Amino acid sequence: MQFIDRTTISVTAGDGGNGKSAFRREKFVPLGGPSGGDGGRGADIVFVVDQNINTLLDFRYHRKFNGEKGENGDIKNMYGRNAPPCLIKVPAGTVIKDAETGEVLADLTEVGQKAVIAKGGRGGRGNAKFANGRNKAPSFAEYGEPGEKKELLLELKLLADVGLVGYPSVGKSSIIASVSAARPEIAEYHFTTLTPVLGVVRVDDERSFVMADIPGLIEGAADGAGLGHDFLRHIERTRLILHVVDASGIEGRDPVEDYHRIREELTKYSKKIARRREILVANKMDLPGAEENLKRLEDLAKEKGIEILPVSAATKSGLRELVEAAAKALDEHVEEKDESEEEGVKLYDAEKDENPEKVTITRNDRGDYIVTSKALSKLVAMTNFGNNEALRRFQYIWRMKGIDERLKKRGIKEGDTVIVGDMAFDYKD
Repeated sequence: MQFIDRTTISVTAGDGGNGKSAFRREKFVPLGGPSGGDGGRGADIVFVVDQNINTLLDFRYHRKFNGEKGENGDIKNMYGRNAPPCLIKVPAGTVIKDAETGEVLADLTEVGQKAVIAKGGRGGRGNAKFANGRNKAPSFAEYGEPGEKKELLLELKLLADVGLVGYPSVGKSSIIASVSAARPEIAEYHFTTLTPVLGVVRVDDERSFVMADIPGLIEGAADGAGLGHDFLRHIERTRLILHVVDASGIEGRDPVEDYHRIREELTKYSKKIARRREILVANKMDLPGAEENLKRLEDLAKEKGIEILPVSAATKSGLRELVEAAAKALDEHVEEKDESEEEGVKLYDAEKDENPEKVTITRNDRGDYIVTSKALSKLVAMTNFGNNEALRRFQYIWRMKGIDERLKKRGIKEGDTVIVGDMAFDYKD
């Protein structure tokens, strides 16, 4: 099975339905008044964790998601139907980020967990909503509000309790194949494992844990060398690291130096991961030279204050003790506070966006005046400028917000171009 753990997609929530401009025309109601109903709300884009999905492979072929538009309002004050949410299924462990800013929008870890990532537009108001003491028969209605658009980066971080790390060909795949039902490809060459492998390790009738075989790391992995970032990402959620070294040094590498180099990569990538509890696993103890190196590895473990276990995946020697030690370490694990809180990473809340009333005025290379305001951009999108009453209402709101005064202070002149949202117009005092 192909494993995809990082992809980008585009999502567009549904636009709100248009409001209706209508008047009652019943035979015996000569002064029926306005009766146009409101449009329905557009579809939200909602991500949901599905237990039947294990990778992000489907997003390689389906990268654009559009929510349904809300139904338009109708006569007799009939409201349009709200569009059902657009559900996007993802595997547990999916982190959703804004592709442009890198902000974390959601971190989905449990089956059934949901997150609204893009809000559907509200329905436009029908003309019945604009009737008041001064204007008892308004002829205009609003268009529906546009739905939010976002470019998203999806990252999958494996939900494993234990992560096997180490250089290529130190025997990680052989260990996970021996202690679980996982069947990774095993061969006598480097980088046999190109995708993370999960296996369920049964301790006894009542206890089990999930082990991940993380593909072999190399120097520079924390800086993105090889597939370093892609592999290191999967260690972030593990509660215990089994650091596997080749005790025999049969390939000409020193296991003690290997340990220090991998530790350096882990520390460069994440200080939190570097603090995680680890067990040093001296593999290939059945080969010549292993006993001589074991003494040096034991001295290293004593210096670092960590546990060391000599094993042989080939002969199965020491693997039962390794499973028991891992289970004991997991039982003793105390969760550290979230890294995002520790390092001050801002978590995005779709419900608490920036102040929509905030207005900024800038100029582009052509000298046009660009008015940036979430509220005004929505007003532009929802106004029917072909209707004189709707146009007058827009101009009234424009003046009430003091935009004219601010433009004059910036030096605007008759005939200059003003851009708001998707609309450009010539300024007239």
